[in-house]
Amino acid sequence: MNFRVLLSLVSLISISCKEVPNPKNLPNVIVILVDDMGFSDLGSYGSEVATPNLDLLAFEGVRFTNAYNTSKCFPSRAALITGLYSQQTGYHQSFRQPMRNAITLGELFQSQGYTTLWSGKHHSTENPINRGFNHYSGLLDGASNHFNPGLQRDGEGQPAQKGLKNNPTTYRNWVIEGEVFNPYTPTSKDFYSTDVFTDYALQWMDEMAADTPFFLYLSYTAPHDPLMAWPDDIEKYKNRYEVGYEAIRQERYQKQKKLGIIAENTSLSKPEYQPWKALSDSEKKDEIRTMAVYAAMIDRLDQNIGRLIKTLKDQGKLNNTLILFTSDNGGSSEVVNISGGTGAIGSLTNWKSLGKNWANVSNTPYREYKNWSHEGGIKTPLIAYWPDKIKNKGSIVHKPVHLIDFMPTLQEVIGAAYPKNFNGESILPGPGQSFLSQMLGKGSQERDGPIFWEWRHGKAIREGDWKLVAHRDVWELYNLKNDPVEEINLIDREPEKAAALEKQYTAWAQQFSN
Repeated sequence: MNFRVLLSLVSLISISCKEVPNPKNLPNVIVILVDDMGFSDLGSYGSEVATPNLDLLAFEGVRFTNAYNTSKCFPSRAALITGLYSQQTGYHQSFRQPMRNAITLGELFQSQGYTTLWSGKHHSTENPINRGFNHYSGLLDGASNHFNPGLQRDGEGQPAQKGLKNNPTTYRNWVIEGEVFNPYTPTSKDFYSTDVFTDYALQWMDEMAADTPFFLYLSYTAPHDPLMAWPDDIEKYKNRYEVGYEAIRQERYQKQKKLGIIAENTSLSKPEYQPWKALSDSEKKDEIRTMAVYAAMIDRLDQNIGRLIKTLKDQGKLNNTLILFTSDNGGSSEVVNISGGTGAIGSLTNWKSLGKNWANVSNTPYREYKNWSHEGGIKTPLIAYWPDKIKNKGSIVHKPVHLIDFMPTLQEVIGAAYPKNFNGESILPGPGQSFLSQMLGKGSQERDGPIFWEWRHGKAIREGDWKLVAHRDVWELYNLKNDPVEEINLIDREPEKAAALEKQYTAWAQQFSN
């Protein structure tokens, strides 16, 4: 974006305003999680998509270059909300049971007198109202139609839905103030999930006492498929992607270098998309439209972050609010085919997926996708913004961090103790490490000990600069300092290093084998 425009936006936010105190001067905390968004999809991480509000948070806060998720929606969400690996909570294979061995961030914040709010996606069967949240409204299940998660409305086509087969019990569960609806058919045709999730949050914030500290978990489903967006947002990008995959990926890569968001020695991984010239005119037309809708969804996310910032500023709470923004996995190559879908790409009757070609661009400069444990599947943007505390504005943190680190970081932020027992049940100690000091411009850029991954066919361990990673049990070894995009496999050159990492991984994985 134009940096003079950005500076103007920053100055508007930075204008001093009367801050509302709370009795213990506890900070408000907002965690924003998006769905299936790749490493390069924000302007501050290289994208051409207009994200001025998130870019403001990035340039007035700090960005992380080695932040990781689990490569899949529900294991990531369980890790973030509990501070445990999904294997420890029982969410490494299925989300259809309560999270075990854990407290949630809601329960942690309630222990310090916070009002706790959760708006958006959960991807579980467990109602957040029963796990430490004073308010919960949103999508309890996985992906859903963004314009209408329920039954067909008068004057509209049949909403594209996943796996219905004329069985109402397979509609996605929706929750409003803790009450479950299935199916949930919104009466307003202005319904759009990203807008509605923000509406819920802003309503609660308006209704709260001015001096009450709050924790808000704002968990969007965008830009996860089905790719659906408002026509006006799509219009902004209708011609932007005519240049094709290679040109956009190169633009992002060069911008990332200028921003310093990737190391100077980072190459661009080998392309995995089809040659643009090889596509027919009709294929190009669909691909241009597909990416325009995807961009529009991210644009709309950013607009809603702008609404949130404005509300905080109007309430005098912005300076004493910590905002963390991240994604639950890398860009997705999965393609969902819904029979009978009609209408334009981006409309409520058409379930469209991003697909491998544009997902390769989304994950620039890395390789692979959601469901892989290679960098493209597990690396995420992470932005931290806290005007009262972050003085090293615009800095970049290289320390490897993971979603399991949110719990210890926020414990430190609010001075909360992590319990050994909760509601009469034993709680596992969290394996994460606080990144508060790095957020504030202090502390080491090195991580103490390894990080582990295991989801479906992917598995990995990272310790220092070394990463052992496999897909379908074929191990590969990379030195991420020398080869950030995992293209020089050192498994045969460094057998002792590979063996040592595999031994650590096996010991970790065997804890969950039963």
